[in-house]
Amino acid sequence: MEVRLTPDQEAFVRQAIESGRLHRPEDAVEEALRLWEERERTRAEILAAVDLAEASLARGEGRVIATKRDVRELANDVNRRGRARLRARRAPQR
Repeated sequence: MEVRLTPDQEAFVRQAIESGRLHRPEDAVEEALRLWEERERTRAEILAAVDLAEASLARGEGRVIATKRDVRELANDVNRRGRARLRARRAPQR
C-alpha cells in the first residue's frame, strides 16, 4: 500500500524524525493507525453503551431528573454504588 502525505504532513513527520520523536516515516503511520484503532474501539464501546441505555429506557427503567433534589439523589446513589464496588474490589479474594 502506498500512502501519499501532503507537504504539511511530510514536514510534520520530518520534524518528528529530526527531533528524535520518531526514527523513520513508517513510525508516523504506525502511530497514526494505533491511535485510530484506539479511537474506533472507544467509539464502539460508547455506541454499545448507548444501545444498552436506550434498551433500558425502552423497558421503562429510566429515571426522571427534573429538580436539583433529583440530581442530588442520583449523585448520592452513584456515589453509594461506586463505594460498594471499591469495597468489593478491596475485599480479600477467597
